[in-house]
Amino acid sequence: MKRKTKALPLLLTVLFVAFYAHCGRDHSSAGDAGEPQVHRTVVMSGLSNPWDLAFAQDEAMLFTEKCRGLSVRLPDGTVRFLFGSAGALLEADDFFCQGQSGMLGVAVDPAFAQNRFVYVFMASKADGMKTNRVVRLTLDEAYTAVFDRTDLIADIPYKQSLNRWGLAGAHSGGRLRFSPFDGYLYVATGDNHDGPLPQDLSRLGGKVLRVDRDGHAAPGNNTPAGGDPRIFTYGHRNVQGIAFRPGTGRPFACEHGPGHNDEVTPLVPGGNGGWDPSPMPGVSCMNGYCGYISNNPEGKPTPMTDLARFPNALRPSWNNHGDSEGMGPCVFLEGPRWKAWEGRLAVGFLRGARIELLHLDVNDMTMKASVIPDLPRQRMRSLVLGLDGALYVAIDKGEIWRLESAAR
Repeated sequence: MKRKTKALPLLLTVLFVAFYAHCGRDHSSAGDAGEPQVHRTVVMSGLSNPWDLAFAQDEAMLFTEKCRGLSVRLPDGTVRFLFGSAGALLEADDFFCQGQSGMLGVAVDPAFAQNRFVYVFMASKADGMKTNRVVRLTLDEAYTAVFDRTDLIADIPYKQSLNRWGLAGAHSGGRLRFSPFDGYLYVATGDNHDGPLPQDLSRLGGKVLRVDRDGHAAPGNNTPAGGDPRIFTYGHRNVQGIAFRPGTGRPFACEHGPGHNDEVTPLVPGGNGGWDPSPMPGVSCMNGYCGYISNNPEGKPTPMTDLARFPNALRPSWNNHGDSEGMGPCVFLEGPRWKAWEGRLAVGFLRGARIELLHLDVNDMTMKASVIPDLPRQRMRSLVLGLDGALYVAIDKGEIWRLESAAR
């Protein structure tokens, strides 16, 4: 009876929060005044698990496929396989694909026209040890040669083996984004189903890193004393999206949560995301990871943002209380073509199979949310604005879409 008595208030709380979140959602359609009508074009198809996209200043589109590597699609439609597995212009003998890991994020240097630098997040088995790495490559002007591979960050943790909670290679994070405001590279990493990792400031898993183009810690990271200075924020589960708000430049993390919710969180240097899946005293979890159950003696689900234990933790701007739908990529919509949607944060979902639009207030909190209507239900893996202002979307099915605001 005692357990039932405790469960009832928790159930009522969950129902109340879910109702509140539902009420905050804008159920209007794209036909309402000021909202754009979206036209979708399939730019590429037949790809193998495309994971991320990036555009160079000459409109070349770089894209990764998780188990293959990095390729480029030139403005004339020519496609070249640049880096990764056998057959690439530059093969990587240490590259491998396992579980959720492989060739993941890609970013183009802000000074690409001058230095031709491109960055990828990849799984590596160099020196007999599996790790995640951030690698910098140099491309020639014609995209016919790749050279000067430089491993900038070689010690991002990797989940080595299967356990009760999932396969090897799980929860690597993997998104790379340069901030257009401060010029530094932001790197998202995951918790590897390792309970202590997110709060461990000596290791790089469960973090957002902020580094320069050589992989050195950026000034102003405000890493807590004794921590690795490359750490910008910590206490994360599995960040899959990074975006920067127009006007302020504030970075946002879009994070894939456990069974009960995903979160969008505005970041500050040195901030703690509040995720700690290690067992508290008196609690036992298989493999020392309580991420899907309870880490506390009260038996409550391990919270994504544990404000009771970390009262100064970063406050999420939005979450989908009650259910994790596999939150993935995110990007802010910019330009007058997006009409009433300009400035909204577009967030893609994997299991949720949609793109949600978050309308933020001046304090970076979500006032309401709506869904881009009439899109096929697909697992949304990457969202990137092209140089033309259109929204490009990579989906797990093997396609890249172009979404633009069509004339009425």
